[in-house]
Amino acid sequence: MNELHLQRLNEEPFVGATWNPANLLSLGRLLATLPLAALILLNTRWSLLLAALLFLIMAVTDTLDGRLARRYGWVSNIGIFLDLTADKVYTAATLISMVAIGILAPWIAIVIIAREFVVAGIRSFAAAEGMVIPADRWGKHKMLITIIAIVWLLIAAGAGMLGDGSASAGPAPLFDPSGPLRPLAWLMRLGGWIMLIAVLLTLYSGYDYLRKAAPLFRR
Repeated sequence: MNELHLQRLNEEPFVGATWNPANLLSLGRLLATLPLAALILLNTRWSLLLAALLFLIMAVTDTLDGRLARRYGWVSNIGIFLDLTADKVYTAATLISMVAIGILAPWIAIVIIAREFVVAGIRSFAAAEGMVIPADRWGKHKMLITIIAIVWLLIAAGAGMLGDGSASAGPAPLFDPSGPLRPLAWLMRLGGWIMLIAVLLTLYSGYDYLRKAAPLFRR
């Protein structure tokens, strides 16, 4: 067996490990960001409902790829990079697109996105100092509530049921909000309150990261 053959055998497992299903899911999530943003910016009934579905699928793959990587030993540097990058990119793009069509207050997007930058900076600084700050339950709760809030708001906007006048140029109401389906209209409008809960969790989880990293700043 010549040296070239040995080299190829050594390279093949690397290629397979790099482009495994977990990493492909992360890459797919990153590539799906553009059509997701485009659907939201179209601001039609079906584009917003499709955006809600696509965002939900992307959020599910966000959990799935990590479990696959840990279960089958597919953890790699490129996988970690793709996972972390895709999460931040598609979430930020979604929030900014929602602000652009008037279904989300700008300050909410700023708070959530700024927190991601701050936490990423803290974790990078901690890693450089030999300290690992893992994701905690508050960060996970924040992520779950944010996903629910985004999907809820997109569905409500697609149904024309935001009820605050912010999406006047968007789809017309799917049904009369003062008619027999009034409870459903009221339920759809809860998305804004769920998003406020997500913001509170965002602020607290950011504070929790700062608290854990505080000893590093005293050195």
